[in-house]
Amino acid sequence: MYYVGLLGLGTVGRGTFEILSDPAGRNPLLSEMIVKKIGVRSIEKHRALQLNQQVLTQDLDSIVSDPEISIVVELLGGLEPARSLILKAIKAGKHVVTANKAVIARYREEIYAAAQEKGVYVLIEGAVGGGIPIIKPLKQSLGSNRIQSIIGIVNGTTNYILTQMSENGADFADVLTKAQQLGYAEANPSSDVDGLDAADKISILASLGFGGHIKREDVYSEGIRNITATDINYARRLGYVIKLLAIARGNAGEDSDRLELRVHPTLVPQSHPLASINGVNNAILVEGDPLGQVMFYGPGAGSGPTASAVVSDIMNIVAILKSHGTGATLDPLLSRTHQHYCQITPIEEIESSFYTRLITLDRPGAIGQIGTCFGENNVSLQSLVQIGLEANQAELVVVSHNVKEQFFRQALESIKQLEAIKSISSVIRVLD
Repeated sequence: MYYVGLLGLGTVGRGTFEILSDPAGRNPLLSEMIVKKIGVRSIEKHRALQLNQQVLTQDLDSIVSDPEISIVVELLGGLEPARSLILKAIKAGKHVVTANKAVIARYREEIYAAAQEKGVYVLIEGAVGGGIPIIKPLKQSLGSNRIQSIIGIVNGTTNYILTQMSENGADFADVLTKAQQLGYAEANPSSDVDGLDAADKISILASLGFGGHIKREDVYSEGIRNITATDINYARRLGYVIKLLAIARGNAGEDSDRLELRVHPTLVPQSHPLASINGVNNAILVEGDPLGQVMFYGPGAGSGPTASAVVSDIMNIVAILKSHGTGATLDPLLSRTHQHYCQITPIEEIESSFYTRLITLDRPGAIGQIGTCFGENNVSLQSLVQIGLEANQAELVVVSHNVKEQFFRQALESIKQLEAIKSISSVIRVLD
């Protein structure tokens, strides 16, 4: 038998425990696993659950130090005490499974170095994409490819909000409130709606796909708070949908050792595979050589999907232990570590197309002045359309060709100085 210790009994923790406690009809390996202890912050909170109360403990350290427990599953979330407990478990010679993207995004180098030294596994399939298998494919199935890009919708909360805004014409604040009522968004939704959660996830995927450490603070992130129903409607008229995308791209030529790594709202062409991903679903599009494009799609969060990924990692470890014993050499495809840091291209240097919505006073020559400001800053325009005229004000929608962000921002600063400009209401990048 293989004894498992769970740290955390929240949504994912309960789902994981339910799978491990009900092996009938599942993989036979599950019948060889026993959850010996479950660490919780408050036993009283979980008394209503039909659990053997002797399994529950508030002494989290007792789980990572228990000599009978060979696999510690960290599902507490947050940075501490999760990081410290993971490191203590590794030091005690235990394998670790975690779905904690925040800890892995920030402390992956430290954690994997410790695991390599002790000869134990740290598996993280549940940290990105919920139930979508993406970590193992990047490590194993796609390992022979030269990865060129990883682009995904990796946060179900923001995708749900944008889908509702698109389908119902609702405002951001109203949909966010509904998402909180349904349990899709936290009481403090900042991690989701400000793009921080997605930035954690793309840093993990980029590290695996491009073979290097990522400094989490180098990942540019921008959320969806400023997206309006008006922009979603105009985007549709132009042939786009708006999604919060996490983007990692390798560069060719002289800058081949640099990555573009960013999270932001994006106009996605309606014909693009990611355009049809709606609700709380996630999708990750990987492009490599010689494979081409492959997309991973499915439920990106929740008890069942994430618990499925967590238990898959536990089974993977148990299968290895059964085959090779506890003293086996680590499988390099599962335990791969990196020695160098990827160089991240600053957002100002990245080329992109831009959608911009401006409110101008109805003045002769205003459109010409705007065009001049763009031209003087090396910005070529794909289209400039006056949407309407009301109360002596015109609304203009501009879509640029590809241009370095710094040039586009310089053009906007010049435009702001024009007397005819009342406001620049929206600026959203467009997917190539």
